Amino acid sequence: MMLTPKFDTCFFERYAMVSLAALLGEHYAHLVNRDRPDLQDETQGIGIEVTRAIRENKNVNNALVNEMAGEDIKEVNAEDLRHINQSGYAYGLGDGSLVGRNEYEYWSLALPLKRILEIKMDKVNNGFYGDFREFDLFVFTKEDLDIDQIKQTIAFMQEKQAFQNRLYSRLFVSQIQALFDCDLFTGQYRKYKVSRAQRRSFYEEAIMTI
Repeated sequence: MMLTPKFDTCFFERYAMVSLAALLGEHYAHLVNRDRPDLQDETQGIGIEVTRAIRENKNVNNALVNEMAGEDIKEVNAEDLRHINQSGYAYGLGDGSLVGRNEYEYWSLALPLKRILEIKMDKVNNGFYGDFREFDLFVFTKEDLDIDQIKQTIAFMQEKQAFQNRLYSRLFVSQIQALFDCDLFTGQYRKYKVSRAQRRSFYEEAIMTI
């Protein structure tokens, strides 16, 4: 079965909201879907922005939504995932800075993630999402990030946020079959596995209101 992902951003926001309540419990159990930021709990002062860091490609987008629904995933064409341009500018690295081999290869893989993190950190710092006691960022990705890459992502955000007035407290990276909960103050993280049954449940609850 292949689903046609003709959903607006509300679907992804609600999927994130349902995921957080189910996997992390009471602290995120009373979120509502609003705007700027996307998920809010006014009582606890929590604001969560939800976004996607995927390549602009129909096959990748289709695979993402099917995986969210707990469906079998067809292999994505390798060419669709080979958006690796050897120019440093393609990775946002063409600023004259020297980048180590491992870091270069990581951000080559995760270019959409790096770009979206920079954009969202700038927005929260500029007050675009208002004032909350706790700001969090929830990112859907099709990248298969390993533990070292998650650590590098945390370090990247910590370094940039060191010079900001408004900060994200937590970063949630959803690989659909797993959710990384990253504490951006301590640098610690926790990985939650998400079963197919859970994914289907999240999908059905999120799609009901579309």
